[in-house]
Amino acid sequence: MKERVTLTIERDILEKVDQTVNHADVKNRSHAIEMMLIKAMGEHKPTMAVILAGSHTKQEDERLPRAMKRVQNKPLLEHNLLLLKKYGVKDIMIGLGENGDLIKEYFTDGRELDMKITYLEEEEPLGTGGPLYRLRGLVDKTFLLLNADELKNIDLEDMFEFHKRNNGLITMALTTIEDPSKYGVAVMNGPKIMTFVEKPSKEHAPSKLINAGLYLLEPEVLRLIPEGFSMIEQDILPKLAGQDKLVGYVFSGQWFDTGTENKLKEAESHWKGFR
Repeated sequence: MKERVTLTIERDILEKVDQTVNHADVKNRSHAIEMMLIKAMGEHKPTMAVILAGSHTKQEDERLPRAMKRVQNKPLLEHNLLLLKKYGVKDIMIGLGENGDLIKEYFTDGRELDMKITYLEEEEPLGTGGPLYRLRGLVDKTFLLLNADELKNIDLEDMFEFHKRNNGLITMALTTIEDPSKYGVAVMNGPKIMTFVEKPSKEHAPSKLINAGLYLLEPEVLRLIPEGFSMIEQDILPKLAGQDKLVGYVFSGQWFDTGTENKLKEAESHWKGFR
């Protein structure tokens, strides 16, 4: 619940505040001050993340979770953990599928990375949404959800501020690619995602924006997750898009799909890390 307050501020500071008002992301002077306070105070930033690491390779080693494929001598999952650590997100839950013991043996409790890692183990596949059902009642603030088998360099601080400005229940990171015909392509209305068009031809794609596999979620989303198998992409995102509660954050940092050996080789050659 918001309360009305009166502030006394130097005129030159107030002029700088007013310069941030664009009537879109920052709607007015009060909104601008609120966002600046959120950024300055810091404790509202997400500190917890769920990483989905249940998918497997279809190549030479059938036991190897895809998250453990290596780029520049680190598993893909480790790159994702380092992204989170950079922004102070150290409370990690990793969703495991078959042969998840290989991940547990490598990362253990996360102490070597100065993180706390716990594991959500599946007796049967639960999809991208199912593991979240177990978080009901355990999470009471904004948290991150991300795929383990992509490389992405996203300014999580900026994404969180964008998320708060736009009042969504989920903010999805969107990356721009030249040919989006093999992906779901976002249809946007300002910062809001209206729908996705699956695998359109390059010529008829509504945009070049695709899901980058990283989300900010409000805890209210957990009430929408059914018990058992579910897919957040099919079961949750369309509902929120219809309610104007699905936001798209477009970022310009590196992103690599690592689903094939050729794409892994491309990432090996071009990934720049988090410099």
